[in-house]
Amino acid sequence: MHARNLNDQEFAQFQKLIYDIAGISMSPAKKPLVSGRLAKRLAHHGVQNYGDYFRILQKDGQHGELQIAVDLLTTNETYFFREPKHFDFLRDQLLPQYRPGRPFRVWSAACSSGQEPYTLAMVLADSLGEAPWEIFASDISTRVLDRARTGQYALEQAEKIPKQYLNRYCLKGVGAQDGTFIVNRALRSRIRFGQVNLNQSLPNVGEFDLIFLRNVMIYFNGDTKRQVVDRLCGTLRSNGHLIIGHSESLNGIVHDLPLVQPSIYRKP
Repeated sequence: MHARNLNDQEFAQFQKLIYDIAGISMSPAKKPLVSGRLAKRLAHHGVQNYGDYFRILQKDGQHGELQIAVDLLTTNETYFFREPKHFDFLRDQLLPQYRPGRPFRVWSAACSSGQEPYTLAMVLADSLGEAPWEIFASDISTRVLDRARTGQYALEQAEKIPKQYLNRYCLKGVGAQDGTFIVNRALRSRIRFGQVNLNQSLPNVGEFDLIFLRNVMIYFNGDTKRQVVDRLCGTLRSNGHLIIGHSESLNGIVHDLPLVQPSIYRKP
């Protein structure tokens, strides 16, 4: 038996749930996404409707299932060298000014399945040589973090990676791993992955020279955006930079971060 369609009342319950947990505002246009992504979980639990599944999520001791639901509803599409101008800015503007002493620290604050932090790692390794650097990569979804830690991707994902980086930092899979590639161990070991919910007070993550918060604020309302940006800016060093997605804006959200160029802000 197939699950019946997600009705408006049930959708409203999931809308509130995901807003309360992750600060994500889901428009009515996201209703097919919710029903599509959760349908397998209804089948897994042998329930016929989304209301029954929602009640499962509310039960005590169902945190594992709640995490699965949050993972399914918050995962974003991502790929290597997405919005390449941001990586050009890092390589051409920021890193030439860096004076070794303390490590250059970058936070990929919504890292999804890892393509963004691995892209950052390639640029940092190439530009900084032996100088110290660190990347912290976080997401609300434990499922995508597990995937990100493997550093293994389908071969099609390699198309956006410049050839010299591909040759230096990636290994092509053979045998059972045919059709995939993996980021080399030396680079993987430089990234620390951790679960962080940007909608709650942050764990002690230290201070950063650069924070990437791209293509996640499109899901937040104005209040949530303001709170998230405030939290993150608290971890930015003076003269540190915040980079958001090209389709996003901080208009009306922050007034104390000068705009350096579209989508790139600097903390005075």
